[in-house]
Amino acid sequence: MASPLCIRGGRVLDPSRGIDRVQDLWIVDGRIAGLGEDAPAEVRSSRSAEVVQVSGNVICPGLVDIHVHLREPGQEEKETIDTGTRAAARGGFTTVACMPNTAPPLDDRPRIEFVVRRARESGHARVHPIAAVTRGQMGETLTEIDDLVDAGAVAISEDGKPVRNAEIMRRALELTRALGIPVIQHAEDPDLKGDGVMHEGWTSTRLGMKGIPDVAESVVVARDALLAELTGGHVHVAHVSAGRSVDIIRKAKARGIRMTAETAPHYLLLTEEAVEGFDPRTKMNPPLRGARDRDALIEGVADGTIDCLASDHAPHTEIEKDSDFDSAPFGIVGLETALGIYIKALVEPKHISLPELILRLTVNPLRVLGLPGGTLEAGAPADLTVFDPARRWTVRAAEFASMGRNTPFEGWELPGRVLLTMLAGRVTHRAEAPQTSAR
Repeated sequence: MASPLCIRGGRVLDPSRGIDRVQDLWIVDGRIAGLGEDAPAEVRSSRSAEVVQVSGNVICPGLVDIHVHLREPGQEEKETIDTGTRAAARGGFTTVACMPNTAPPLDDRPRIEFVVRRARESGHARVHPIAAVTRGQMGETLTEIDDLVDAGAVAISEDGKPVRNAEIMRRALELTRALGIPVIQHAEDPDLKGDGVMHEGWTSTRLGMKGIPDVAESVVVARDALLAELTGGHVHVAHVSAGRSVDIIRKAKARGIRMTAETAPHYLLLTEEAVEGFDPRTKMNPPLRGARDRDALIEGVADGTIDCLASDHAPHTEIEKDSDFDSAPFGIVGLETALGIYIKALVEPKHISLPELILRLTVNPLRVLGLPGGTLEAGAPADLTVFDPARRWTVRAAEFASMGRNTPFEGWELPGRVLLTMLAGRVTHRAEAPQTSAR
């Protein structure tokens, strides 16, 4: 047995088992040995044990982000698997699922295996690739889904654009039902979206900007709910932004339809009014919407309609984003700010409790993907995050581990300082030297 490690004195939040108490956490050989007196006596009495003091901070299972863009292969000028997973570790994430809209897309076995291999070589976070629904993401011919799953894909998606053809979506749902994975939908009607660049409403009219109506998202959510009901397949709606969509998802769940959903931090804290300065860092797809949409999303998180919380981390080069609003690409980075924004938007206003937030950032996203983990149970890999929910810190994009600097939260003061991230018992991020001692 290797020398045990004790993470001492923190508030242990483990939603997988309903645990919320101050407790020592013991780790041996990269796995959880137990909490407090539940750890084996020979572990607790080991004279070679290393002790890390984290009193006053939260210890929770490693955070999980179901929706990130790592850009590799083909767009390494924006992000790489190495830099993206370093950013994940700094944000407290030990597991991420990466979208397939790379160049070329993740639509065949060698590319899925490439992502798995590169992630293993980098070693900063677990990476689960999401494969493309159609070859080349052209929307015409389904990929060899079973082969992609065998290679390591945990879901399929066309993210960056929707599965536009209803027949393709139906067949994808039928095939994935047997495989036990979801189809992750970027819900958007391209005809209704047109060449819009922000939410369609009073603000877009006043600014003279082309708008994207909320129904561009919601009509696809409604269609896919019906297709999921028809096929028995599992639709997961990515980055929900519209109040109408929340209502449709809520009703679909009440009918027993297999539909889950996520939203992203910016939709809970910002509205369309953030675009008034024409800053391309506020340009995202789906766009920032109105205050009523934001409030409906918060309600959907609080009542469980929205199952999990993601970042939709979408890095771009500074040259791409440093242009006029119309020409700049959609998307912002989010891995290193997500936890702080969620605490600010949801926990501090008391919409949900901190344990409920951790549930939506650990157990629930893994449940959507049908994956194990998200627990501090004895025997589980020691994937964990230590953070101070009250400690304030200032967002400085220049200090990001991500290659992306495109954040609308530059200069914001956020709560929730991540102090320590561990993957299988190995430190992948440490904000500062902890108080460490040996017996």
